[in-house]
Amino acid sequence: MEEYINASQFKSNTQSVITIGTFDGVHIGHKAIVDRLVATAKKDGLESVVLTFFPHPRMVLQEDSNIKLINTLNEKKQLLKNIGLDHFVVEPFTYEFSRLSALQYVRDILVKQLKAKKIIIGYDHRFGRNRNADINDLKDFGKEFNFTVEEISAQQLDEVSVSSTKIRKAIEAGDIKTANDYLGYNFMVTGTVVKGKAIGRTMNYPTANLQVTETYKLIPMNGVYVVKATIDGAAYFGITSIGTNPTVGGTDKTIETFFLNFDGDLYDKKLVIEFLTHIRDEETFKNIDELKEAINKDEQFARSYISEIKNG
Repeated sequence: MEEYINASQFKSNTQSVITIGTFDGVHIGHKAIVDRLVATAKKDGLESVVLTFFPHPRMVLQEDSNIKLINTLNEKKQLLKNIGLDHFVVEPFTYEFSRLSALQYVRDILVKQLKAKKIIIGYDHRFGRNRNADINDLKDFGKEFNFTVEEISAQQLDEVSVSSTKIRKAIEAGDIKTANDYLGYNFMVTGTVVKGKAIGRTMNYPTANLQVTETYKLIPMNGVYVVKATIDGAAYFGITSIGTNPTVGGTDKTIETFFLNFDGDLYDKKLVIEFLTHIRDEETFKNIDELKEAINKDEQFARSYISEIKNG
């Protein structure tokens, strides 16, 4: 898959079939649309293109927007690459870009830069300055610029929208199983391991403290989870605690993972933590001994859960 940081960089000698959207989560509903895009491209001898925008339009046009996204941009790229997409185009969304007329957007970006021959889009798609153009306008532009428009049904779009909403709510509530069912893969958090306060090490539970640089990334509810990560090509399971460590007087939110059966230096490593299930909510214990007892129970739960996974 070829990646582009704006549409003007797009390079292809072949015309394209394009779909447009944020595709946050790249969940099973999105995958059905991208599968359709890829299949259409192969059938018609075209290149498959996903056009998305970053930052999210709400981040730019609504200054107080605190929108949280299921995927970081890099996570989304990898998920789309796995589907078999030819080209992933990220157009920088700026205030100036939002002022483009519908004609400028279609003629200069979709046709001249991305070589649109076909566009697969939802019936409710709106574009251009103040979002004043709709799919009927797009079809009219298609007649003028020689491309066709294929509508994604209202039912399929509704399923996509419902799935995204349910996934976000599930993650926010710590309901990882529901989120993963709708995603079609394990929800992930990507970050770099940094030095923490080493409190876990004093209790024989050394943890990798994950720093996530993307402030817009949706993080699960505070609590304890069973997780998995690939380290140097091998899969390791672990227990991740998200929260402020209230029992030891913590105030800053951290994401700390104790890996089972792993002994090595993880500092400065980039890790993708996959969330498998929720163990319990964050709690404040009376003392360190109670905290240790709880962590021990978390480990027993995790090992039992992992054993079930491995044994089918």
